[in-house]
Amino acid sequence: ATPLLDTVDTPADLRKLSPSQLPQLAEELRTEMISVVGQTGGHLGSGLGVVELTTALHYVFNTPEDRLIWDVGHQAYPHKILTGRRSRIRTLRQGGGLSGFTKRSESEYDPFGAAHSSTSISAALGFAMANKIAGRPGKGIAVIGDGSMSAGMAYEAMNNAEAAGNRLVVILNDNDMSIAPPVGGLSAYLARLVSSRPFLELRDLARRMAQHLPRPLHQAARKTDEFARGMAMGGTLFEELGFYYVGPIDGHNLDQLIPVLENVRDAAQGPCLVHVVTQKGKGYAPAEQAADKYHGVQKFNVVTGEQVKAPAGPPSYTNVFAKALIAEAERDPTICAITAAMPSGTGLDKFAQMFPERSFDVGIAEQHAVTFAAGLAAQGMRPFCAIYSTFLQRAYDQVVHDVAIQNLPVRFAIDRAGLVGADGATHAGTFDITYLASLPNMVVMAAADEAELVHMTHTAALHDSGPIAFRYPRGNGVGVALPEVPQALEIGKGRVVREGSKVAILSLGTRLAEALKAADQLDAKGLSTTVADLRFVKPLDEELIRRLAVTHEVVVTIEEGSIGGLGAHVLTMASDEGLTDAGLKIRTMRLPDLFQDHDSPDRQYDEAGLNAPHIVDTVLKALRHNSAGHADADRSAVVA
Repeated sequence: ATPLLDTVDTPADLRKLSPSQLPQLAEELRTEMISVVGQTGGHLGSGLGVVELTTALHYVFNTPEDRLIWDVGHQAYPHKILTGRRSRIRTLRQGGGLSGFTKRSESEYDPFGAAHSSTSISAALGFAMANKIAGRPGKGIAVIGDGSMSAGMAYEAMNNAEAAGNRLVVILNDNDMSIAPPVGGLSAYLARLVSSRPFLELRDLARRMAQHLPRPLHQAARKTDEFARGMAMGGTLFEELGFYYVGPIDGHNLDQLIPVLENVRDAAQGPCLVHVVTQKGKGYAPAEQAADKYHGVQKFNVVTGEQVKAPAGPPSYTNVFAKALIAEAERDPTICAITAAMPSGTGLDKFAQMFPERSFDVGIAEQHAVTFAAGLAAQGMRPFCAIYSTFLQRAYDQVVHDVAIQNLPVRFAIDRAGLVGADGATHAGTFDITYLASLPNMVVMAAADEAELVHMTHTAALHDSGPIAFRYPRGNGVGVALPEVPQALEIGKGRVVREGSKVAILSLGTRLAEALKAADQLDAKGLSTTVADLRFVKPLDEELIRRLAVTHEVVVTIEEGSIGGLGAHVLTMASDEGLTDAGLKIRTMRLPDLFQDHDSPDRQYDEAGLNAPHIVDTVLKALRHNSAGHADADRSAVVA
């Protein structure tokens, strides 16, 4: 028999099937997803957990007119397979291929792009209200995980949702059992009952009548209703926020899912929250048995579940940081560490094993993480806030208002700085140099290699006079020996790695290796080249920059960050001091002013024009421009 999945290209095809065929389709969808991720790598566990839910949502609701929004988007691979993208699904996360997240430009079935958490309810509310104002049909449906519900933004949206009425549906995908009791037949029966129209209308009528009772009776009636439902199913908090709460129901049982979702679809009342309990990694034994449920995986053998191991190389920057921080904490009892739901991603899981009482995972709550760190610092602790560059963007106001203005010594360990490969634009650490170096009181460092990262961790630990940040990339180091004893770097001082006389390359961060390659190639062309590792973008090593500017014909800055970073700070200094008046050529190399799509990091940096050949080309163009009749003015006057 033809597999059912082969007959389904879009949700319209899916709706032609009978409910009795859906379990078979879901099984085929799960098998296809395992096969795909085995080939491509990516996020597996979360998608396996929502196979039945994805099938049911597209079956019951009229997508794409009903706007289905997946929070974060890790779990959207089955959704992509059912929405016309199966033929391209094996290009996931590869250059030119499908994104690992939802993306508006990819399909009309992705009404809203995601990759950071807890945005779905706000967006779904926007779609629902726009349709309400225009008098169009169409609901906003947000699917949000229990982990994402730890972020304040989800509650801000729910608190604002009542006006959308029955056009807003929130599916709470609870795969951690952090909220729900075990789901049995009784709660499924109750969910079906309380989502049915007669019950909703009855409850609404009772609520309206109770409002006309004298206040004490009204309060008592409300308490009784809450108590009755609370005993049966929980959900009081959601009701307080104006939602009709339905659940918990088994998210893998289509016989339970379909009728409840149909009831919710047809309900005339206000916004509904359907509490669905699922199992991450469901239906694939290796994922079910793994501690992380195969959240993010390399390519793997589908039969055994064994992941393809990356060839052994130097340690990752993340691991180097984790070890360095543990060493600092052994020396200093005031050092503590904070992560926002990324303990293994930031290496702080290792810190937590050693110092559980000084380690805090605050969940998906970067704003809280930063202000919590500020409170710890104000009370004499030495907090390290380890957050990916792209996620620290979410707490920018707290960095400014709670840390920088008060000059509190919070240490920001910024992982995943620069381009990140397969995760693409949403996860790239592109902007942190620019957004941090513009703040008074902030010290901003970038590690050129893993040894420098050890020194910077130590430097940050000792820096009590204000906030300090250090950035480092995803992936492995370059293989330099790690220092036995870390050095405290002098704040605002760079280092000259190689001396020359004609061209100076000022590098910030891990482009240093490419800068040294470029220097070899320039030397071979008779252009003697100095390479400096600036280490700090704030404060700048003005003395070093001035010396190199005065003694070289061309200065090139290079960084793994957006416009407004190191290059802008050097140009501002040069302009303030009149360094360019004497004919000095300054060129800045930085990430292009666009959101770069996912690809391998090597290809991304090539596309960004930040590798050795691009540096050489930049220098040669500057010199050619220089030789077009410009007398090489005497720059000694500038020193004064």
